[in-house]
Amino acid sequence: MTKTAIIIGAGPAGLTAAYELVTRTDIKPIIIERSNDIGGISKTVVHNGNRIDIGGHRFFSKSDKVMKWWQEILPIQGSDSKDDILKEIYYRKKKTQVKLSPNGPDPEKTDKVMLIRSRLSRIFFLRKFFDYPISLNLETISKLGVGRIIKIGWTYMWIQIFPVKNVKSLEDFFISRFGTELYKTFFKDYTEKVWGVPCTEIAADWGAQRIKQLSISRALLHALKSIFRSEKSIEQKNTDTSLIEQFMYPKLGPGQMWETVAKIVEEKGAVIIKNAQVVELNLSNNQVNEITYVNNSTKEKTVLKGDYFFSTMPIKELMIAMGDVVPKTVLDISNGLQYRDFITVGLLLNKLKIQNETKIDTLNGLVPDSWIYIQERDVKVGRLQIFNNWSPYMVSDINKAWIGLEYFCNEGDELWEKKDDEFIKFAIDELHSIDIIDKSEVIDSTIIRVPKTYPAYFGTYSQFSVISDYTDTIENLFLVGRNGMHKYNNQDHSMLTAITAVNNIISGEKSKSNIWSINTEEDYHEEK
Repeated sequence: MTKTAIIIGAGPAGLTAAYELVTRTDIKPIIIERSNDIGGISKTVVHNGNRIDIGGHRFFSKSDKVMKWWQEILPIQGSDSKDDILKEIYYRKKKTQVKLSPNGPDPEKTDKVMLIRSRLSRIFFLRKFFDYPISLNLETISKLGVGRIIKIGWTYMWIQIFPVKNVKSLEDFFISRFGTELYKTFFKDYTEKVWGVPCTEIAADWGAQRIKQLSISRALLHALKSIFRSEKSIEQKNTDTSLIEQFMYPKLGPGQMWETVAKIVEEKGAVIIKNAQVVELNLSNNQVNEITYVNNSTKEKTVLKGDYFFSTMPIKELMIAMGDVVPKTVLDISNGLQYRDFITVGLLLNKLKIQNETKIDTLNGLVPDSWIYIQERDVKVGRLQIFNNWSPYMVSDINKAWIGLEYFCNEGDELWEKKDDEFIKFAIDELHSIDIIDKSEVIDSTIIRVPKTYPAYFGTYSQFSVISDYTDTIENLFLVGRNGMHKYNNQDHSMLTAITAVNNIISGEKSKSNIWSINTEEDYHEEK
């Protein structure tokens, strides 16, 4: 008799689990998705023909498995190598930095393709651009001033001589890596803008996961190596993630990857139920027996039995859905978990006010960054995406600038509660005030709100092991993905948690420690 796996959530982790099950086992996946979309926060939102990538998704991983996995779904772009076609594509796309590969499908002839993109992200601070990661070159010195540079160098040397002995908070983590002055200049304000709390209240785990082994010495070593490296590989296995120079990107945005995967798994027998919210899990004898979901439109309840259960839903909601069987201590800790929510404002403009001062050739002087970190203290906007530079196919008119303003907030706070038109005007005024745009150039706009985007490393997070120890005792339940594990994972890490969970089912492995260890072990981060 065919076994069934119930998967809660159709984001990268949920869809990866379904794909692994339909291609490697006889287990039938049934995916329950709360929204009407595919891809979770990795979806692509389309507004009047222009595409939005929520949060920015670079397709890069140190895992061979994930890199090959992506390319099996959407192969890397290329051409048929005829001179006339090469020239046509080159001159048409030259100014938007689309690179050609000698093999693979032609992006002008098919949408099912991954582009190779050049990575450029910079910091906007003091109304100037700074390299990210920071480069200690003459340009940086002239922009920061000699006095501040001396303080940065002195406090960095001090921390090398007298290191932080007990790294508990994110502030401790940053100072131990970069020194006090560089931390205060480029990390403190931006990080607190993102999370809404002081760095002293955030666990150091966040830095360990997001910045990993990046340090001043490694950044300088990378810069020296780059001078003598003539050929670049998309794998970049020996490069810190924060220093990668190129990445893959679906022609039509990240959602294209997951929409394609969803179609494949459905063709292979999986079922995807959208607009449905899981409200109850029935447990007995350390097993989940069935789930109950509600159709968000009709309010009709449906019960599904299964053999295996994958959850990517926020842990707080999962514990509530489990009901009275959850110990009070576990429930209290899960109720204390916190999240950071996210708002993107999309703006279409005739042009940007900031001009391209780099040597990179772009259309109409458009700055070449994929995203810009807004370090300015007098505005609340955190990052600025330029969708033209992710893929020229993200914008319907390549001669226009299509950008995304990213705000970090808490559901129910002043920013979150602003009316859409009020928020859009507020966002336009902010960019106008720091001379990135001229508000008179705005042609079109939209707004997207995404709750529980970032699992937070404060609240009751320090006691999270109590929750994971409890859920690990439920033999056929697998927590995977960012919200499913309350870990600030990248897309590839979320995929690997799902792949590892399926591996455990196939092999009969009972322990789930290998799932929790993903994006935790240092050898996985930088060396494997």
